[in-house]
Amino acid sequence: MKLSIVATLYQSEPYIAEFHQRASAAAQEIAGEDYEIVLVNDGSPDRSLDVAVQLAHGDSHVVVVDLSRNFGHHKAMMTGLDVAIGDHVFLIDSDLEEEPEWVQPFSRQLAEDKSDVVYGVQAARKGGGIERVTGAAFYKLFRLLTGIAQPDNIVTARLMTRRYVDALLRHRERELNIGGLWIITGFRQTRRMVQKRSSSPTTYSLSRKISHLVNAVTSFSSLPLVFTFYSGLLISVTALFYILYLLSRYFSTSSPPDGYTSIVASIWLFSGLIISFLGVQGIYIAKIFSEVKQRPYTIVREIIASNPERGVIR
Repeated sequence: MKLSIVATLYQSEPYIAEFHQRASAAAQEIAGEDYEIVLVNDGSPDRSLDVAVQLAHGDSHVVVVDLSRNFGHHKAMMTGLDVAIGDHVFLIDSDLEEEPEWVQPFSRQLAEDKSDVVYGVQAARKGGGIERVTGAAFYKLFRLLTGIAQPDNIVTARLMTRRYVDALLRHRERELNIGGLWIITGFRQTRRMVQKRSSSPTTYSLSRKISHLVNAVTSFSSLPLVFTFYSGLLISVTALFYILYLLSRYFSTSSPPDGYTSIVASIWLFSGLIISFLGVQGIYIAKIFSEVKQRPYTIVREIIASNPERGVIR
């Protein structure tokens, strides 16, 4: 049984050597020498690529996938899964917040539960108060707006069978959210409680988290568009009743109602709503624009390995 360990590299230079040593030791416990470590360089601005290439020169198990630029964490992970050839594939972050040794208990649970996926979930989200609040809000909003039962505090680390990975890779959208794809791909999936370490500051700012939520929701649900329809309908019905009220007041008192300030406020409010609703539709149109062009979601510059069957020696 061949095992593939897949990790992405972005500002990972301080962690790669230790990650390689620990991942290799853990893989040998499970698969002997029948394993590979696939490292995907997602346009990292530091020396992550150079360090990874040095490891590939000295270890035939290492395969380095060098992307032409930074495409984003989710797209880089999908590219790594596409390159991996193992019967079982262990996806994990390379910053050592998730421990490479998890592959061993994950493998035992996969066999015991007869699952296709064992994925990690944190009992309590790491980070400060703001990080925990925004994280909890993300998962609740995502489930509410998409109907996809993504667990709270899910982590990258997961062990997957070959048939699950092949099914996952059949999703070819360009604007992807891998967390949602993990769920909708199906198969038997079981969770395992884990505890992440805090080895590096998060690269996800608040603005990036909001952008990530918008992308996640619009990738899996048309509910925002349905919401704009019903909001418009509600506003129209409310306006109709208000017009009827004004007419009844005019004919009963024979005097036009006052309210210049309320008119200005109403115009201001409804103008904002109209622009917001147009913006929601614009997001979906932009996604259609991106999808119909059928551009690849990543471009691989080079695959580097000391094994000539897996890449080129550089």
